[in-house]
Amino acid sequence: MKVSIDQDKCVASGQCVMAAAEVFDQRDEDGIVVLLNENPSQEQADDVRQAAALCPALAITVDD
Repeated sequence: MKVSIDQDKCVASGQCVMAAAEVFDQRDEDGIVVLLNENPSQEQADDVRQAAALCPALAITVDD
């Protein structure tokens, strides 16, 4: 699994962090998503897919 983000699309809703905090974080100054792990483990796969689905800006891409 490979995860990528588009910080220009991000609206700082924080849904990704709530779904997969070990993979996503937010910048302190503006809340924009930060990718902590672009190759999450299989155990994290469901949480990462949920984060992508919850993102209101569709700023997360997941490739299996």
